[in-house]
This record gives sequence, C-alpha cells and structure tokens, in this order.
Amino acid sequence: MPADPPASPSADALLEPLDPEQREVALALTGPVCVLAGAGTGKTRAITHRIAYGVRTGTYPATSVLAVTFTARAAGEMRSRLRDLGVVGVQARTFHAAALRQLSYFWPQVVGGAPPRILEQKAAAVAEAAQRLGLRVDRLGVRDLASEIEWSKASLVTADDYVVAAAASDRPEPAGFDRTSVARLITAYEEVKDARGVIDFEDVLTLLGHMVESRRDVAEQVRGQYRHFVVDEYQDVSPAQQYLLDQWLGGRHELCVVGDPNQTIYSFAGATPHHLLSFAERHPGTRTVRLVRDYRSTPQVVDLANKVLGRRRRQASGGLELVAQRPAGPAVGVTAFDDDEHEALGVAARIGRLVGSGVPAREIAVLYRTNAQSEAFEQALADAGIGYQVRGGERFFSRAEVRDALVLLRGSARSMADVPLGEAVRDVLSGAGWSPEPPAARGAVRERWDGLQALVALADDLAATGRPGARDVGPADGDPGAERAPARLSDLVADLDERAAAQHAPAVDGVTLASLHAAKGLEWDAVFLVGMSEGLMPISLAEGAAAVEEERRLLYVGITRAREHLHLSWARSRSGGRATRERTRFLAGVLAESGGSRSAAADADPELVAALRAWREQVAVETGRPAFNVLGEASLRGLAQRRPATLAELARVGGIGQDTVLRHGQALLAIVAGQRPNG
Repeated sequence: MPADPPASPSADALLEPLDPEQREVALALTGPVCVLAGAGTGKTRAITHRIAYGVRTGTYPATSVLAVTFTARAAGEMRSRLRDLGVVGVQARTFHAAALRQLSYFWPQVVGGAPPRILEQKAAAVAEAAQRLGLRVDRLGVRDLASEIEWSKASLVTADDYVVAAAASDRPEPAGFDRTSVARLITAYEEVKDARGVIDFEDVLTLLGHMVESRRDVAEQVRGQYRHFVVDEYQDVSPAQQYLLDQWLGGRHELCVVGDPNQTIYSFAGATPHHLLSFAERHPGTRTVRLVRDYRSTPQVVDLANKVLGRRRRQASGGLELVAQRPAGPAVGVTAFDDDEHEALGVAARIGRLVGSGVPAREIAVLYRTNAQSEAFEQALADAGIGYQVRGGERFFSRAEVRDALVLLRGSARSMADVPLGEAVRDVLSGAGWSPEPPAARGAVRERWDGLQALVALADDLAATGRPGARDVGPADGDPGAERAPARLSDLVADLDERAAAQHAPAVDGVTLASLHAAKGLEWDAVFLVGMSEGLMPISLAEGAAAVEEERRLLYVGITRAREHLHLSWARSRSGGRATRERTRFLAGVLAESGGSRSAAADADPELVAALRAWREQVAVETGRPAFNVLGEASLRGLAQRRPATLAELARVGGIGQDTVLRHGQALLAIVAGQRPNG
C-alpha cells in the first residue's frame, strides 16, 4: 500500500475538523477504499474532504474525479461542499446524469445523428404494449408492470431470462399476471420504444456501458478523463449501475465506495448490497474504514435504532452499531390512537406544540410507509393552520410561481448588480406576490408564498457565505480560507439554474410529509413515524423473511432521520372501524423503557372531556343539529388536550373552523378555563 503523501499546511487545514475515522478516509487517497458509514456519521464530510485533500496535495487533478451519487440533491450537496472547500472541476452527478451526459456526447460519433429522446414516464408505453398483447390492465396495473420492467432492466434480466430470474428472486406476480405474460410484455414494451424512437432511463446506463465496452476510442476517452471514482450509497447499486461502473474503471482499482448495509431499502428496484459486502474480494488490497460515531441523533434515538436492528442481525448483515455523540435529549414517544383520524389530529397537535416551543416547521417531518397515508395528515395540519409540503409531489422548480420568479430575477440581475442580494431579491419578488409576513390563508395562497419565501431564504444564505469561487479578493483561488466577495443577484440566478438542472430544491418552510423511502438521505430536528402497525410496518405485501427484514431496515432509516425529537404512533383501527390492528412487531420489547403505548386521550382531563360532551349535547338539542355536527369527537378530544386560552389558539385546534370559533368560541374557552358558559 503506497504511503500517504506529505501534506502542505493548507492541506492540513482540511483534516482539522475530522474525527480519527473520517481523517483515515481523507488520508486514503488511492483506491481501493471501502467506507462503511452508519447514519449520521459524517460520510459526506469525509469523502468531500478526501477529494479536496487529494486535489490540494497534488495527488490528482480535480477534473480526473467522478463522484457518483443516487439523488440530484446529494450530488448538489457534494458540489456545494467541494466548492466551499475551494475545489472546482470535480464532476459530482447521479449515475443517470453522468451517463446521459457521456451518451449524448458520444452518440453522434458512434451511432450518428442526435441521441434519442428519453422516455420520462413508462406508463403510456406499457399500456400500449399491453394492448398489443390483448392484456386488460387498469391504471394501477400499468404502474405495477412498469415497476417490474424497471426491476428487470436494472437487474440486467432480459425477456428471455425473466421467468427464471423472477422465480429465483421470488418476485410476486405484478398486477396478477403470470411470469410468462410479463416476459412477453417486456418484449412488447421494447418494440413500442423502438417504434417511437425513444429510450428509457435504464437504457441510458446499458447503452453507454456497451459503447465503452465495445469501442476502444470511447473507452480511451472516458478512462483517460476519469481516473478516480467515488460512489456514494453503494449498498443501493443495481447490476446495471455496477456494469457501467466496471466499464468506467476498465479493470482499475482507483475507487472509493461508501455505504451502509443497514440502509439497504431498494431491493424491489434491483438494488443489492452484494457489491458493497463483496467489495474487498473483488478489489485486492482494499482499505476498509468504519464510521460509527453518530453526530446527528441523540442517544435516545440512536439507542432505539440499534435495538430495532439488533446485534445478531447487524453481525449477520455486516451492518454497524452506532455510537451517539450528542448530549441526551427527550425520550422517544410512542402513542396508540383509537383510529386513523385521531392519529392525524394527535400528531398535528404535537407538531403545533413543537412549533410553539420554537422548533421551525421546516425542521419537522411526518413519515409514513405509503403515500396514501398522507391525506389525513395534510388535512389535520391544514385544519391546525400549520404549513406543510408533500415530498414527492410537484417538483419545486416546476411550480408556476417559482418559474415566474426565476424569469423576474434573471431579468433584474444586470440592472440590480450593485444592490445587496437580500434587498434585491425582496424587491423583485414583492412584485410576484411575496410579502415579509406570511398570509393568514392556507391552501394555494400560502403554498405560493412558501415557494417565494424559499427563494428569499436561499438568497440570505448566499449573502451570508459570499460569492463562491471569487477570484478578485484575498488569497489564491482554491484556498479554503479565502475571503469571498459579496454575492449579487447574478450569483443567485446562477445557483438557481444549477439547482434546477439537478432538481436540488431549496427548503420550503413547512412540515415535510414524505414516505419512508423518500426520506432517505434527509434529516430533521423532529420526526413523527406514523402508521406503525402490522400491515403497514411491515407492509402486508412483504412476503418472506428477506422482504420483512428490508421493512425493518426501512424503519431503521426512518428512526435515524431524527436529530432530537422522535415520536412513533399507530391507530388501532381505520376511522370508524373495529379495533383489529396491532402494533408493529419491530417495536416488541424495544420501547418498554419509555412506558409503551398510551391512550390517545392520555393528555386530556376526563372531567374536561365530559364537560365538553355535555355542552355539545345541550347545543345539539337547542339547535336541532346532530351532536357530531356541533363538534366532532376528534376535535373535542383535541380541544381537551391542547386547552386553548385564546380564540386564535382555539382556531388552531384540528377540525375547528372559523364558523365554530365565531358561534361558540367564547363558550368553549370558558369550559376549558373551568367556568360554566351562559349559553
């Protein structure tokens, strides 16, 4: 193994903020290197400092490095950190983005003409393929078949091999179709694509891989340009991605991979931890570094994460046991609610209290197993007057107000070149509907303001850090200690263009609603894991021991998103249904220390609940309205739990609208205060 190169003083400064294990990663400048990094252990810091240290010591030029990530957000974060470290020229992209760029470059010389259009959505092509075969399939069936086609292509399984491969992998039959029919559908889907003259995202990987493998001139150009590779989230690499990576490498071993077997949650899409776990066998002389110091979460959160997996499972899978580095925080909470409606209202009430205590809404997340669960929480948060954003919904840069704002900012960049950035952005966006204070209304009006406010906040961040890569002030360009010139509107526009290309959206000020899969790679001060019942966690579709263990890892990912506050909840029944649900098996014996499950009404004074019900019955008789139309049971309990003291606080109780506040607000406040209302 070659000796580590001598470091210059400026390079030494890059090592100072690293812990011993992170520093070991940064000093392992030549491959092969395998970094096993647990959740919250600073893996991005370690690998960006490794790249920066390699560039600063002259071990390799920045332009020879290709860093591959799995999300555009992660790629944008890596580029931003490298830029902050004074390193420019490193290509940090997703697998597909890097492959598409190279495929577009080589296509004219290898195939001729312009490269084919990318088929962004498979649904229409899958539906046409099914129609050609006479298969009757509805919208959900098309979705399931499209997912199965993605699995087969990511796994490098052809139509001829599908029946055997699907049986070996114990794949469930998608949309109820037998495997022979699915194999025929895969063939028909490829014919539809050929007829349309399009390729899909999986084709981008394999077509480029074939070009590099079969054309010496292409291979020489690619391998001559990129000599050092970094792959993040390596546990989620698919066979198609590994095939392309092998072609990029061309038998070389200058590769640093980073991954965590505990976070393997995409097997359904073709990902496999095999490449991570067998890395040292395939790359002799591998230096393996383990990052286990968790800087993200409190000991309470880390302890639960470790217990959910268990020591034996970690040892069997090659996973890591996290070691908390933060001071102690609040206990992890767990609550059993009567039904789904009460769970949503109870979670919204707790979020309201957190926001009231000073936790920003953007630092709170509600995570669930399936996207269908979001609706109840959207409604409860809206009723409580709490802003939210649904991750996985409309992309930030596709929103009308954001597109309009970018046009205005771009048009004003030159004329406002000398105006301080924060002032310039506020002035421009005021004409697009932004105001210093958020609107009182919810819905589309507030969502529009939230989008514009995210741009204002991004401008403030850029103004605070200064113009990236400034050459006109301070020490030599590239020195991480260099001063930065003040950022201007043109710098913000350039940053937004880069973010839009990578779909690296700025944070919107609101509670995040997201599936557990969509939450991967993110973190918040407070996390609510909802629907923690059998059938949802693990999901009923998880058949077999391997599928159930992946569900366990998915829960682990959800737990480790929380920095300080973590609360798990479940509902005993659907709204209005029988109480037949049971708490997830993954928490059995794990949360006993925190007191276990509590009733949804545990925070409510029974006498206050009784007084509110008596008042409701009296009003129902006097007005001739059903009692539930006067005040719903869930709203009644929420009122008893939150104990509002003002009309404004009353309006934030879930399910209590302005009409109720106007008609009965004073009476309800009097009951809560322990007084007898006069009517």
